[in-house]
Amino acid sequence: MTKKEEQAIKRQQKLEAELARLDGMLVYEREYGAWGVLCGIDEVGRGPLAGPVVAGAVILPEDCRILYLNDSKKLTEKRRNLLYDEIMEKAVSVGIGVVSQERIDEINILQATYEAMRQAVGNLSVRPDVLLNDAVTIPGLDFAPKQVPIIKGDAKSLSIAAASVAAKVTRDRMMEALDEKYPGYGFASNKGYGSAAHIAALKELGPCPLHRRSFIRNICGDGR
Repeated sequence: MTKKEEQAIKRQQKLEAELARLDGMLVYEREYGAWGVLCGIDEVGRGPLAGPVVAGAVILPEDCRILYLNDSKKLTEKRRNLLYDEIMEKAVSVGIGVVSQERIDEINILQATYEAMRQAVGNLSVRPDVLLNDAVTIPGLDFAPKQVPIIKGDAKSLSIAAASVAAKVTRDRMMEALDEKYPGYGFASNKGYGSAAHIAALKELGPCPLHRRSFIRNICGDGR
């Protein structure tokens, strides 16, 4: 066997392994598909010191295969961006919800997360019958789909993984753009999370309008 043939076999084996992994991420979609239109829901940005919380809602075609799609936290930035483009191209519908840092301070991060998820569902062009949620049940929806909370769902459901990537890329791009408006804190690189450099800048410069006052009181004292 030539080296080229060996490489071709390895590529085929790798592809088959990836297809098997993706097949395992369609378990919930197949289980609940009889209920109607399925939608994956996930959020990003609950933990940062600055910036909004963003939720994604994604309806994929039945038995959709998007190679290497996974929990957004397990992907490189390059891979996330490539997958984002593919999700936007292949999805039946994508909805995004964004809740500001001011609103987070007003109602707390959990309620803000629910609000972002409701926005994301409301921004879909197709009304889903079943929501596959990453670990939560969303209160206060203006209609009553079946909700299936799945612990670590972004690693177990392809629909939730797609929502995870949609939300993550959307928020990352927002924070990169906001870095130009509020320089000095490193938002383009830390995305508002509490890196050592971000905390040092916060102590030196004080907070900017993008900071969540309820998150930085212990750093800035009075949460100015």
